[in-house]
Amino acid sequence: MSYTQPQPILPIIAGNWWVLLIRGIAAVLFGLAALFWPGPTLYVLIIFFGAYALVDGVFAIVAGIRGTGRRRWLLLAEGVLGVLAGLVAFFYPDITALVLLYVIAFWAIFTGILEIVMSISLRREIENEWLMGLGGVLSVLFGVVLAALPGVGLLSLVWLIGIYAIVFGVAQIVLAFRVRSHRRDTPSREQGQVS
Repeated sequence: MSYTQPQPILPIIAGNWWVLLIRGIAAVLFGLAALFWPGPTLYVLIIFFGAYALVDGVFAIVAGIRGTGRRRWLLLAEGVLGVLAGLVAFFYPDITALVLLYVIAFWAIFTGILEIVMSISLRREIENEWLMGLGGVLSVLFGVVLAALPGVGLLSLVWLIGIYAIVFGVAQIVLAFRVRSHRRDTPSREQGQVS
């Protein structure tokens, strides 16, 4: 029985570094909107969340489809979950704040777990893979806090969501540029090995 080494995930992510960048920018914009407009109605909050989850999910699916290897299912699963969460928000805008809170909590926990798994996969391929892991841990903690404290006021929920989205988005943006710089370094490393 032969053991096959798992295919590195860094080339998949490096080839799609711009997807991480767009996801990060979308998260930061969503977070800023939540912080600067803290008094929106529940309907507006649901639309903001739905739009963010849908865009984030689509870009994760694109990265998963364009990638190769066995681990691309992580991006596909994260993307499908994001799209589903966004669609629930759009098609059921009259849901209560409590139901929305649990939808967001489940989405954040599951997304965070997938981010942690991907960061563990990257630990031997890139420096500072902890940024993706940090984003995952923050997602899980955010989801757990929302699920454990369902009685928080809507304003507190909006601020918590905004802060989470900004921190998560900044981590994604930094990781995108780190992965992009690795992509540029790869050909020169290979040329150095050939000569």
